[in-house]
Amino acid sequence: MSTNNSVLVLKVGGALLQCEMGMARLMDTAAAMLANGQKVLMVHGGGCLVDEQLAANGMETVKLEGLRVTPPEQMPIIAGALAGTSNKILQGAATKAGIVSVGMSLADGNTVSAKIKDERLGLVGEVTPNDGTYLKFILAQGWMPICSSIAMMDDGQMLNVNADQAATALAKLVGGKLVLLSDVSGVLDGKGQLIHSLNGKQIADLVKQGVIEKGMKVKVEAALEVAQWMGQAVQVASWRDASQLIALAKGEAVGTQIQP
Repeated sequence: MSTNNSVLVLKVGGALLQCEMGMARLMDTAAAMLANGQKVLMVHGGGCLVDEQLAANGMETVKLEGLRVTPPEQMPIIAGALAGTSNKILQGAATKAGIVSVGMSLADGNTVSAKIKDERLGLVGEVTPNDGTYLKFILAQGWMPICSSIAMMDDGQMLNVNADQAATALAKLVGGKLVLLSDVSGVLDGKGQLIHSLNGKQIADLVKQGVIEKGMKVKVEAALEVAQWMGQAVQVASWRDASQLIALAKGEAVGTQIQP
């Protein structure tokens, strides 16, 4: 990938944190991109770690339409698992790959504005791009920001934000190219086959048929929002697939292209 000013926004799911080899491969790919002058911004979730921490504290996980319900008493544990443990595990993997990284959250540098998304979800936030100064400074140094999806309201209340939606806000903020990486190779049809390209109408049809649901529905809708905002395709792909990562490093299309 040639030296350019565009930012590649890589969103990684919590399952990556449980796969050391996957993390090492992804960070090696990111290191190669950075060495080529490609700016890379990583945004992460940490669902599995959050579930473990909540269970260890005798609390249960409830989801509504693919989004985690966040009661106030769970917020400190969720913030610790995401902004703390998950963020530092990824930073450790980045350091091992020779990357200079900055661990951060959505609450840093006035990057986004946050509000409660839906009262039924508790302390779940909805974020909109606000000020890109901090992020752009980090990227300009050739460093890689690793951002957790914990945000803050103006009154200091912490909020838990879906990481796909967090990556969407940051991609808009830096005018970046968004790639949503999970442990599946992209959006699969009813027979488990990869769909290479989808537009808004096709997505709506597949949601209606129940082929795209829960977490993938949230992911695809976030991707579509960015695709329409930026006027360019967003990729939904896998960190498990080494060949996809190599193609990604070369700037090629991987996984499912969500078309504007």
